Amino acid sequence: MPLLLLFLLLQPLHHCVSASAVTVTVTAAPSIPSREPSYSKRHVFTSAVLGTTNAYRREHNASELAWNATLASFAASYLDGRAQQAGCAFEHSGGPYGENIAIGYGNATAAVEAWGDERRVYDFADPGFDHATGHFTQLVWKATTTVGCERVLCAGDRGWFVACEYWPRGNIQGRYGDEVQRQMSSGAERAAAGAAGWRAVVLTAVSMVLWLSWA
Repeated sequence: MPLLLLFLLLQPLHHCVSASAVTVTVTAAPSIPSREPSYSKRHVFTSAVLGTTNAYRREHNASELAWNATLASFAASYLDGRAQQAGCAFEHSGGPYGENIAIGYGNATAAVEAWGDERRVYDFADPGFDHATGHFTQLVWKATTTVGCERVLCAGDRGWFVACEYWPRGNIQGRYGDEVQRQMSSGAERAAAGAAGWRAVVLTAVSMVLWLSWA
């Protein structure tokens, strides 16, 4: 055997073989909550939307809304049309009712909370319409009495599209001051205020008794 070949065969293997590390990055699309109960089960959806809506309304001194099947049917017809179009275009129906829409939220409660939490930037000192708070003002509009909502799962990664219709409709110019009221005190604050009020009544009564006994 030639000496050169023998020399090569006797060399440690790592001298003859090299390795390179290859890093592969895989970005997975976020999962669409297609089986989320508040979307996939009608009774859970209705309960979540109505319960969350009325929680915000109570905090702003507005009466609770009742479910309206006619409004829900209108929302369903509108969303069916959206779902059949490429991209599931996110836009208002332009219908005769008040309307709030949301897309991409993990559950129905979160969709309504997104509307309600617009109150953080609403100017109660200068009431009126603003695109940044229009969902909130419709949500708690005092004259509104009924609501009907529907949802549809859009193709691709857009998630669930929610539409709620309201009647009588809100966001009427010139009526914001009366229809959209400030958030009421929390339960704890109201309880403390009530206790303070009772203490004042008791102290007044005791003072009257003492005054009469001295008279």
